Amino acid sequence: MPDLVRFTVSLPARLSAAFDQYLSRRDYPSRSEAVRDLIRDALIEEQWASSVAEVAGTVTIVYDHHRRELTDRLTRLQHDYHDVVLSTTHVHLDHDNCLEVIILRGPVERVRAIGNRLMSIRGVKHGKMTCTSSGAGLE
Repeated sequence: MPDLVRFTVSLPARLSAAFDQYLSRRDYPSRSEAVRDLIRDALIEEQWASSVAEVAGTVTIVYDHHRRELTDRLTRLQHDYHDVVLSTTHVHLDHDNCLEVIILRGPVERVRAIGNRLMSIRGVKHGKMTCTSSGAGLE
């Protein structure tokens, strides 16, 4: 187990109570674990603000697969970024609509570029990118 550092945080009573309610809603076992997650989130956000960091993420899109040439455009774009596309999962939501989750890993600029391009293709009904870390440097 890595070395642990203990530190004290002073909070106004109302903020502390709101934080405790947050912990309860999210089933955190302790304040320490919640604080660790919040710190990791801040560090990951900082990685995504960098132009050189290696990151990971997912792009989730929903689209009508009957839309002319849309699936071909989505596939071509993923092939153009084959160096950062790790995997794609395709799900049929109903007769018309499909959901795809594209898992990405690579330089932040390249991952962000394909994510933005996938979500902005005409015919994509909804898109969302989830940004995370490659895990390097996080305890």
